[in-house]
This record gives sequence, C-alpha cells and structure tokens, in this order.
Amino acid sequence: MWWSRSSGAGQTGYAEHVHDEEALKLFEQMNLSGFKPDHFTLSSVLGVCASLASIGQGRDLHAHVISSGMESDVAVGNALIDMYAKCGNIDDARQVFDIMPRQNIISWNAIIVGYAQHGHGNEALKLFGQMQRAAMKPNNITFLGVLTACNHVGLVDDGWNYFNSMSPDYGVSPEPDHYACMVDLLGRAGCLTEAEDLIHNMPFEPDAVTWACLLAGCRLHNNAELGQRVAQYLFDLEPQSSAAYILLSNIYAACGKWDCVAEVRKLMKDKGLKKEPGCSWIEVKNKVHIFIVDDESQLQLRDICNFKEIDGLGE
Repeated sequence: MWWSRSSGAGQTGYAEHVHDEEALKLFEQMNLSGFKPDHFTLSSVLGVCASLASIGQGRDLHAHVISSGMESDVAVGNALIDMYAKCGNIDDARQVFDIMPRQNIISWNAIIVGYAQHGHGNEALKLFGQMQRAAMKPNNITFLGVLTACNHVGLVDDGWNYFNSMSPDYGVSPEPDHYACMVDLLGRAGCLTEAEDLIHNMPFEPDAVTWACLLAGCRLHNNAELGQRVAQYLFDLEPQSSAAYILLSNIYAACGKWDCVAEVRKLMKDKGLKKEPGCSWIEVKNKVHIFIVDDESQLQLRDICNFKEIDGLGE
C-alpha cells in the first residue's frame, strides 16, 4: 500500500498539485513501516524534491540510493540529475551523470537542460556535441535545452542554425516551445522585427508564452510601439492576467510616456486586475517554508519579524 500511495503521489500529480510535502511524509512513513522503496518510488520522490528545490532531502535520498545499491539504475540516476540541477547544484548533477554506467536520452536531456537553465550555455552546447558523437539521437526536449543555451549566451546565428536543422537533419518538428525559445533569443538580442516575423510565420497559432517572450524583449529594448501591439494579443489571450498590463506599463514608464502608464493602470483597475503577489521559499532542517507577500498565515511570522528587528535586518 505504501509503495502504491507514495509512488502514485509522484506519478498522478500528487506532487504537482501543491501536495509535495505530503508525498514526502508518506515516503517517510513508508520507511518507518519497514517497506523498502523500489527504483520507481525513489525516482518519484526525487521528483518531488526537485519540484520543491529541497536539496537537503534530495541529498538524504541520494544517500539512501547508494546504501540500497540502486546507483546504477538509469531511472534513479536520471531523477538524481534532474533533482540536483533543479536545486541549483549543477556540479553534483554532472557528477551523477559522469558516473552512470550508461546514459539514455533522458540522461542527456536532463544534464543539457540543467546547464542551459543555469546559464552555462557553452557547456550545454559542448555536451550536445558529445551526445551526437555518442550516436544518441536528440529529441524535442534536447533542442529546448540547446536553444535555451543559445539564448543565455546570446548566440543568435547558432540558435537559427540549430532551429533550422531540427526537422531536416533530425526529424524533429519545432513545437510552440521551440518557437518561444527562438523569439526569446531574438528579443533579448534586439532583433524584435525578426522575432515578430517568426511569430507571424509559425505553422500554428502563437500562444501566450510566445507573445510574452516578445513583450519581454520590447521591455528590454524599450520599444513601446511594438510592445503595444504585442500586449493586445496577450490581453485577448489572457484577459484575467495582469502580467501583460504590468509589463506594458513598465515599457511606457521607461520611455517616459506617463499618460500611457496612467491609462494602462486605469484599464487594470476597471477590469479588477491586480498584480500577483511575489513568492519565495527557503529550506531549513529539511523543511521547506513558503513566504508570500502580505500573507500573515505563516505560523512563525512573528518570530521571524522579531529576529529581523534584533538582527537589524528590518532597517
């Protein structure tokens, strides 16, 4: 029963629907009850740690993996790579990858995406080259990592080359996420017209993520004219979201168009839209504590505030 409940927690979205900590508690109860987890359970619970960015519990699980002799299991190794990468410990992720007796496409994708997302674009592209020399065929996830790597390093020409090679050279058709990566790459580089043209030439309707990438580029380069057009697409696609309004307002403010700023804010007020509160979390003694702006439900909030006053952090 414990196997089914704990592993099912990761498999059916238990971890993905705000019940991450409950899944970890089930795993702890499972161990205390004398049941030994298999590779599927360990992989699932490592996925929970990755979702929570809980490095302490992830390391504890890694020790459990070693003591149970499952280090050579490919699925567990992949879960460890993903966990360490998502917790920001890319060196540990690479160490796990290097000592695996064999890697599959998931292994390569996890380490390439991990390096790319942490800004190590050149290392991610170097690994992609090694993957090709190892005769491992890339898939759609691989190219997300490759394009993200080009994005972080600002390699526009290389990004275009990889993007254009996907279908003819590897049989991988670009999906909305690949287009969004290219739009983000072009937007960051200031190639806003090129990015807009790419969107209009997509073989399917662009989604909100793709338009948001272009709007972010407009914000970065203070292009109010294009930003206004792009924001309108987002207003239509996500009428209940405040993100596009706030970004457009910031573009106008950066350009000194204060009348336009006031118009956007009035529009938000008329529609009843509010900025979503910021959120952060820390891990203390293997427990993740979540903090939301203006949320006073945190049980230890008073102690934290007193500590800030004593330590001078609140000045």
